[in-house]
Amino acid sequence: MGLVATPAEAVRPVCFMVMPFGKKPTGEKQGAGPAEVNFNLLWDKALRPAIERLGYEAVRADEDLGPLIIEEMLERLTLADLVIADLTLSNANVYYEIGIRHGSKDTGCVLISADWSKQLFDVAQMRQVRYPLPEGEVTDEQAQLIIDMLCEQIPKLAHSQTPLYALQGYPNLDVKRTSAFRTFVQTLSRFQAEVSVARKMPAAARRDLVNRLLATYGKTDPIVPAIALELLLLVRDTLTFERTLQFVDGLPETVRNLPVVREQRALALSKTGRHLESIQELETLIALHGDSSERQGLLGGRYKELAKGTASDAERELYLDRAIEHYERGMLLDVNDYFPSSNLPRLLRTRNRPGDAERARAVNAVVMIACEGARLRNAATEWTNPTLLGTAFDVGDAVKAEQLLMLVLKDRPDEWKLGTTIPDLEHSAAQVDDADVRRRLEAVVGRLREHLQACGGAL
Repeated sequence: MGLVATPAEAVRPVCFMVMPFGKKPTGEKQGAGPAEVNFNLLWDKALRPAIERLGYEAVRADEDLGPLIIEEMLERLTLADLVIADLTLSNANVYYEIGIRHGSKDTGCVLISADWSKQLFDVAQMRQVRYPLPEGEVTDEQAQLIIDMLCEQIPKLAHSQTPLYALQGYPNLDVKRTSAFRTFVQTLSRFQAEVSVARKMPAAARRDLVNRLLATYGKTDPIVPAIALELLLLVRDTLTFERTLQFVDGLPETVRNLPVVREQRALALSKTGRHLESIQELETLIALHGDSSERQGLLGGRYKELAKGTASDAERELYLDRAIEHYERGMLLDVNDYFPSSNLPRLLRTRNRPGDAERARAVNAVVMIACEGARLRNAATEWTNPTLLGTAFDVGDAVKAEQLLMLVLKDRPDEWKLGTTIPDLEHSAAQVDDADVRRRLEAVVGRLREHLQACGGAL
């Protein structure tokens, strides 16, 4: 009898809630948000009551008799009168289900999130309802604040067009638009082919081609973000960091404010000696878009440069501590990202406090495992080779360094980032106690310098 709907129940609109389940860690730093959120409690005390107050039947995926299979999930996302998606955590299922709703319905998708959370990808640019969530275990008082805010704001967004349907004519796009798209794809394909050629050229010839690419593609209005990013990396790797800053600062605001572009701008600021401005840029980026091993590694690098450049022992010690702190946080955020951890051993040995030498040896093991894991997963990046080389020096493995030297001499110096890696290798070699091993490592550095200079590169 309980399964038969009354007439009143039959006409009530349905709201399908897309959100994480159970207790989940947030990954937020202390003071930036709760360490953990009880999403079941959030649903029971705040989200479900708000949805019901708005006149909807509130449904969440885990409330069926069994787990949703894909067809049932697609049906609910497509047929529900309203879909509310909670983006407080970077949950892959939630992101996927938002995409399904955006493609299937022209309205009726509202994004919500805790006021301290940061979103990924393009959804960060979409309108959201931000609700207060200072504690992971939602109190009655907090629940009431959330209910009041959602009931006020959700009706304002419930009938807004979803992004795909905001495209003129979607889903039946005009043939002229299709032709323009094909022209764009051809231009992008041609550009990517030229970039591939540029990356294989000697340094001097590559500079000329990069300048031509800038003249051809860098002046388009509006510039395509994908092209802007590829040009940015080419300018960074081929021209000067001053030119990199000029390029970034000349981009449209929407492109200039992309997190990856801001990361590169912070790096360029530091490389031109403006370390404190770089740190400020990175801290602002983390505050706006969230933490990551990459950003913590970049922060560590900026403090490392400050430690090198100061004459005061007290300041040098402070900056060295800060560099180690950020590199360690970056390593712990993602042990598979060897960039932060690869910088730690030589800094720990330089500081040389009790326990630092042991910590350096442990970190070296993490770096080697991360690099080997990347190779095993076919996930090697442009930094895998230079990291392996640096780690061989850090552990004082002259045999491994000499083996890697033979590989380096067959490649272009930028494949091993020799321009930035050699100074670190020299530093690591100088810290080796065994005189014979130190001599062999210094000989490898000498050969690397010769190779870099012969190919037209510089430190």
